[in-house]
Amino acid sequence: MQRIRFYYLIKLQYLGFRYHGWQKQPDVNTVERMVERTISYVLERKKFKLIAAGRTDAKVSVNQTYVELFVDNEPLNVEEFFPLLNQNLPPDIRALAVTETTKDFNIINHPKQKEYLYFFAFAEKFHPFCAPFMVFMKEDLNIELMKEGAKLFEGKHDFWSYAYKPKPETQTQGRIDECEIVENDIYTANFFPKKSYVLKVRGKGFKRHQIRLMMGTLFDLGRGLVTLEFIQSTLNAENKIKLEHIAQPSGLILNEVKLDE
Repeated sequence: MQRIRFYYLIKLQYLGFRYHGWQKQPDVNTVERMVERTISYVLERKKFKLIAAGRTDAKVSVNQTYVELFVDNEPLNVEEFFPLLNQNLPPDIRALAVTETTKDFNIINHPKQKEYLYFFAFAEKFHPFCAPFMVFMKEDLNIELMKEGAKLFEGKHDFWSYAYKPKPETQTQGRIDECEIVENDIYTANFFPKKSYVLKVRGKGFKRHQIRLMMGTLFDLGRGLVTLEFIQSTLNAENKIKLEHIAQPSGLILNEVKLDE
């Protein structure tokens, strides 16, 4: 019997705080594992396959991303599948939409733009309920200097220093369209500190830990451990500066994935 395959896009969001990232791993709970289990239950064990638009690290959250779903032999009734999927997903994972696509679409290779947000506060210890959403820095930070530093990442650079364990064949050149630090008015709650901040980064693609390495460097800048000139030197790959400060994952959110038409 010849296999017939049907193709779908799931728009997805999740709180990553209790998961060991997206990718399925033995002996730990991941978002992919929970989504696969749920789809398997809803489809009554029919054959299917999932591919995500990108992977996230442990404790990293996602406001909106895409997962490609391949189903063999029998098409989905999307109007029935979508609510059933949400009813059976755990409360910290939600499907935003399910749409049909074609075999010509490839979630990995399709041009896309991603926006990341990194939330943080400093000085006064915040409420423990904030822990899944932002990072606390106990030292005072020079926010104005950090704002200057963030702007240095904009444009086309060689991000060798911001690629985690790059190999000789790793492509480290890239472009960041927007990078800025502003006061947080995106997510609010009565238990949030009076003032918190967010690093906004937008571009076509990023290397593993790149945003967290950038944030770690900006934290060091705000603490007076490095200078603006140091950040400029890290963007010259000939210097081969290996960065060690990877900011904590819990403040990071993949805010949006835009697929090019």
